[in-house]
Amino acid sequence: MAQARLEGTLDRLGRQTLQLLHETGAVALLLGRAARWIGRGTLEWPQTVRQMARVGVESIPIILVTGAFSGMVLAFQTTRQLVRLGGQGFVGGLVSLSLAREAAPVFTAVTVAGRIGAGFAAEIGTMAVTEQLDALRVLATDPVRYLVVPRLLAGLVMLPVLTVFANAAGFVGGLLIAASGGVSPPVYLASVRRFLDAYDLVSGLGKAAAFGVIIALIGAYRGLVAAGGAEGVGRATTGAVVTAIVLILVCNYFLDLVLF
Repeated sequence: MAQARLEGTLDRLGRQTLQLLHETGAVALLLGRAARWIGRGTLEWPQTVRQMARVGVESIPIILVTGAFSGMVLAFQTTRQLVRLGGQGFVGGLVSLSLAREAAPVFTAVTVAGRIGAGFAAEIGTMAVTEQLDALRVLATDPVRYLVVPRLLAGLVMLPVLTVFANAAGFVGGLLIAASGGVSPPVYLASVRRFLDAYDLVSGLGKAAAFGVIIALIGAYRGLVAAGGAEGVGRATTGAVVTAIVLILVCNYFLDLVLF
């Protein structure tokens, strides 16, 4: 009995490992095909601009809210601890560094993954189960060029832009909370100037660009392989969000090792 359970566990583990390797290879191939179309310069510009507006402009309000409250929470906790130790001069620097390097790019990416990544998977998945992708191929239109590349470029370009908004909102929110906790604005700003440099900001934007590619690529892949009608589209949507968020967190760790 115990041997049968062990064999069943090993069988499931083996199948899951093979599935993971298969999906990793499929996503890498999809990225390669998209990069090839981008390299040729034959882009669907109307689609690309439309997706940039969707990913960027339509996400600004929620990113401002997310960024502001992230900065406020960071400032509240930092001010609370450092003021009692006489470290008011470090509050602004710690908050701004935390925002620029980690909070702004990661929280922005997670928010966009839930909002946009799910939408990408649902849209393309619906096209897959209703045979619209086959219709595109019949018309000699590559779905990767028409659907994936515009979304990939939108994620690559607009995630750093949204991160700039998140940084700005978080900075202002942190300044207000720090001021209410006993750190004057001049002290806060002087601390920011002392600790934060351009490399921190640029590194955070680079991370955001990588996260944008992950969100778009995973959402598009899950949509392309969706099958089984409405239920399959639902699974693709859920899988896109979960996979993208996990990959964002894993990628964030390894990028930190490289950048900082």
